[in-house]
Amino acid sequence: MTHIPIWPQTQPTSRVPFAAYTDEALHEAELQQLFYNGHWCYVALACELPASGDHRLSFVGERQVIVVNERTDCDGQTQFRVLENRCAHRGVRFCQPTVDGTVANASSFTCPYHRWTYKLNGELQGLPFRNGVPGVDADGQPCKNGGMPPDFKLQEHGLNTARVAVLHGLIFATFDVQAESLESYIGPRVMHWIERIFTRGGSDAPLKLLGVNRQRIPGNWKLMMENIKDPYHPGLLHTWFVSFGLWRADQSSRMVLDAHGRHAVMISSRNQAVANAVTQGVSSFRANMQLGDDRLLDVVPEAWWTTDDPDAPGQTLTPTVTMITLFPNLIIQQQVNSLSTRQIVPRGHGEFDFVWTHFGFADDDEAMTRRRLRQANLFGPAGFVSADDGEVIELSQSGYSQGPRDGATICELDSQNDGETRHMVTEGLIRAMYGYWRKTMGQT
Repeated sequence: MTHIPIWPQTQPTSRVPFAAYTDEALHEAELQQLFYNGHWCYVALACELPASGDHRLSFVGERQVIVVNERTDCDGQTQFRVLENRCAHRGVRFCQPTVDGTVANASSFTCPYHRWTYKLNGELQGLPFRNGVPGVDADGQPCKNGGMPPDFKLQEHGLNTARVAVLHGLIFATFDVQAESLESYIGPRVMHWIERIFTRGGSDAPLKLLGVNRQRIPGNWKLMMENIKDPYHPGLLHTWFVSFGLWRADQSSRMVLDAHGRHAVMISSRNQAVANAVTQGVSSFRANMQLGDDRLLDVVPEAWWTTDDPDAPGQTLTPTVTMITLFPNLIIQQQVNSLSTRQIVPRGHGEFDFVWTHFGFADDDEAMTRRRLRQANLFGPAGFVSADDGEVIELSQSGYSQGPRDGATICELDSQNDGETRHMVTEGLIRAMYGYWRKTMGQT
């Protein structure tokens, strides 16, 4: 393990050093320890790749990969592969994104440089001049010129492939052959809330792709993980949430953690948007704000929102919001009828790409599909809510970068609790994540 000491052992987990966001050597160590070893990364939704040969580019950490539907048989069984986008010959990134960012289809992959060709499963299929070309030697006798060595074997020169696991239509990959199973990695506490969305209380619910947004945010990748593990900021930062009652500190809520503190779920139920003690002094609250088109808040409860309460056998819960963070790179959002995955792609220590994939269910009627799309306007790069998050992450990174190097944040709200809570006035989920981060990065 590469150890870049930035966190004094005597400094509590509630004080995150600025260097955790600004040190490039530490970022390189993070990629090795948190993205390439021991962890699973989300790469795509299965519904994006419905046909054999369908493929798109994605990332595991900063390593670009091709997610491909290798085979879909007549029974609908699909084999997905995740291949590193780097030719085994000379290291060329041979697969290029489509002009409009849509999915492409192919029967094989060919590097444009020297025409090495690969099967959809990553195996090397063939290459030019493997056996040389006909020629004449110095004595005028026929011979073969060039060619690969006699012991060259196609099967030994395929693309680098990742382990793949598909969970209810979510495709994950890891380069670590010894990583624990995906189910074990997620754990039962968080798995319940994933299954609530993607099985709707039964078997897998086929998904329908609604659209994709992409943005680049000038901030450290962990800041987005923090943002979605920070349950009380929406009622302060986001005028939309606090004014229309979508997420406020006085709502019925609970914060759930996996056994390691790396994954989390923020759960809440919408209440009425009224002024009370919670909104007093909150400048983002607008008691008289009205919508010019109230269809944006045309919320229709869905049967699957109600789920068995994992903590109270025989009882149920009906959240209107669940925000699931799967460390290190995935956020799964249910915000009333809007559903999306959000993929974090690091770009060095100071910026990351953020990919929003909005989805619904294959059996949604037209009205529900339009409702999901309309509510998605709250989110994404220009969303009425999410644009705020991108801006404050940029401002945070700017503050950390100006120094001093030994500065630190203060994450001590509800500091007596580093675990699960039944309220959202806490920074406990952030402290739990950094407790795991410190242990994994050798900072304890």
